[in-house]
Amino acid sequence: MSTIAWARRRRAVERSWRQYRRDREGTIGLLVLAVFVAVAILAPVIADPEDLRAITADVKDYPRWAPPSEFSPLGTDSLGRPVWDQLVYGSRVSLLVGIAATVIAILIGTVVGVLAGFFGGWIDAALSRFTEWFLVIPFLPLAIVLAAILGPSVRNIIFVIGITSWPVTARLIRAQVLTIKQRLYVERSRALGASSLHVMGRHVLPNVMPLVIANATLTVPVAILSETALAFLGLGDPTRVSWGSMLEDSFNSGALGREAWWWYLPPGLCVIGVVLAFTLIGRAIEGVLDPRLRDSHAVGR
Repeated sequence: MSTIAWARRRRAVERSWRQYRRDREGTIGLLVLAVFVAVAILAPVIADPEDLRAITADVKDYPRWAPPSEFSPLGTDSLGRPVWDQLVYGSRVSLLVGIAATVIAILIGTVVGVLAGFFGGWIDAALSRFTEWFLVIPFLPLAIVLAAILGPSVRNIIFVIGITSWPVTARLIRAQVLTIKQRLYVERSRALGASSLHVMGRHVLPNVMPLVIANATLTVPVAILSETALAFLGLGDPTRVSWGSMLEDSFNSGALGREAWWWYLPPGLCVIGVVLAFTLIGRAIEGVLDPRLRDSHAVGR
């Protein structure tokens, strides 16, 4: 029986992948994301970590404020550090924060949403009030306060973004669970004596996972933008380079006044590119999981 179930699931995954590949925008988003991931993985090969030191002009005699025409490929900053090396290694931190914070947010949101929707009663009331409390408080001020209290580090930034980004996921999952637990196969399983844990693990979670996956792809860009905002405000890890810290350094050093576009424009474009890639991927996944959305997308084109 398990072999049959796994074969059925494999066929479903293959069918979903074929549907996804037919979405041109989703395919473009996946290719763009693959490029950024490859750059992050190959950072030690395509960039020099020694060039990320605080002052490299005394070490390698790099010129300061050099444009790309004088120092390829992306020039240098106010301290003589190559912008290309910062951009490459910054992709690691930005992607790590975005993905890790999303994992935390999705785990918390899924647990809270499943428990609230499945058990109902006072558990649902308590968890719903707790979720609404997080939703009422503005995200950015709360994240700034927590980041300032915990201190500047990548781990703390991941934690702060993760624990402040889960309420939307919890509400979506709760609404889905309320629908699933009323279906006949769930009632049949309960009538046969299945425990609540068995029903949640066997019937509820597998049916909410597509929604979890689709929501995760849309949460990653929010987490990346949040890390960029916190780093720009000076709450990022001062020992690690990220796209947000590059924007902060360029702004504080007067790159705008010097028209040093090669310092602030590349990280800004990278943030936009990654956010757009995840958005296109999430939109395509929603179309695969919900035929009504897929048909509307086709009509719109």
